Amino acid sequence: MIRRWFRRAKNLKTELHILYLAYRDPRVPRHAKLLAALVVAYAFSPVDLIPDFIPVLGYLDDLVLVPLGISLAMRMIPAEILDDYRIQARRRLETTRAGLTGAGLIIVLWLIVLVIVIYFLSNIIFK
Repeated sequence: MIRRWFRRAKNLKTELHILYLAYRDPRVPRHAKLLAALVVAYAFSPVDLIPDFIPVLGYLDDLVLVPLGISLAMRMIPAEILDDYRIQARRRLETTRAGLTGAGLIIVLWLIVLVIVIYFLSNIIFK
């Protein structure tokens, strides 16, 4: 069951990348471009319709709205364009390590902030 969730999460990442690529294609109709842009922006936006700190409902909007938006946007884009971008998106996501690099940078930055905070707190407490 957990493997299925990871596979679905990876598919969402690929599908969002496909929508991003399709948004930039002049062959895609304007209404499909608009929906694709909204779905990608909502998926990566830190602002949600229902804040994540609200139990259950906070994550429910991400679990429902993003896949629903992806599905709807993909139906509006011509199949041959989607096929082209599926291949391109899978190739890009398999060859990039941006996710690991970005996560590593964020962890290092948080560790630096933690060290600075501990340093200043120790100076204040032990003065």
